[in-house]
Amino acid sequence: MKSSIEYIANFKTTIDPYNGITIDKDSYSSLADDFEKNIKFLIEETKSNKNLIWIYVDIKNSHLIPILTNLGFTFHTCFKEYLMLVKVLKDGAIVPNLANHTLGVGAVVINSKNEILLIKEQLRDQFFKLPGGHVDDAEMISSALSREVYEETGIVVELEKVVSLGHFYPHQFGKSNFYILCLAKAKSNKIDIKDKAEIKEAIWLNIDEMFKKDDIHLYTKTIVKSALNESGLYKAQTPILSHIKNEFELYFLNYT
Repeated sequence: MKSSIEYIANFKTTIDPYNGITIDKDSYSSLADDFEKNIKFLIEETKSNKNLIWIYVDIKNSHLIPILTNLGFTFHTCFKEYLMLVKVLKDGAIVPNLANHTLGVGAVVINSKNEILLIKEQLRDQFFKLPGGHVDDAEMISSALSREVYEETGIVVELEKVVSLGHFYPHQFGKSNFYILCLAKAKSNKIDIKDKAEIKEAIWLNIDEMFKKDDIHLYTKTIVKSALNESGLYKAQTPILSHIKNEFELYFLNYT
C-alpha cells in the first residue's frame, strides 16, 4: 500500500484528497534563511504535479509568515496557537473551506409538571428563550446540550431527539451559524443559574401559558410545537460505524 507521507526539501508532508500536500509543522527549521530556501525548493518540486501546499505555522514561528505570503501563500484558517496557510499551484484547484460556520444547540426541556424551561439573557432581555449556546471544539451535540443547559439553569438534562435545524447568515465573524434544537429530558428540577454573567433569569413555565405570552418569540413557540410532535431525529444507540475510531453521533428519523 502506497504511503501518504512524502519527504521533500527536508519537509515531512502528507498527501491530501485534493492532490495537495500538508507540511508537518514540526518538520521545518524556524531559522528564516533555511526555511525560505527549503520552501522555495519545495514549491519548485511540486508545482508540476500537485494542486496545493498547506502549512501550519505555530505562533512561535510567526516570523516566517511574511516569507510565505511573499511566495503566494494566503491565510486559510486561524486558530489560537497557529495559522494555516495555503498556496494554490494550479488554476481551478479546489480549496476546501474549514471554519465557515459556528455551531449552536438549543434545548426544549419539559418536566413532569408539563412546564418548559426558559431563560432570559442579561444583554438581550426582551424575550424569554430556550437555553443553549455554542458547541465547543471537539464536543458532541449531546454533551454541548447538557453542558449549556446546566451552565445557564443548573438543570441536568439528557438529549432525546433533534426537532429543528436553523441556518443563519451572516452571524458571528461574518460566517454562517447552524443551530440545532433538541428535545431534552429533565433529570433534575431545581433552578440554580451557574453563569450569572450571561443569564439574568431562568424559570419553569406551564407550556399552555408559554403559548399565550408576548415576551416569547414566535420562533421559540414554533420550535416547542415541533418538539411536542412524535417525529424527530433520534440518536442511534447501536454501533453502526463501529469501525471508525473518531468520536461521532448519528441521528435518524424515528430511529428505534
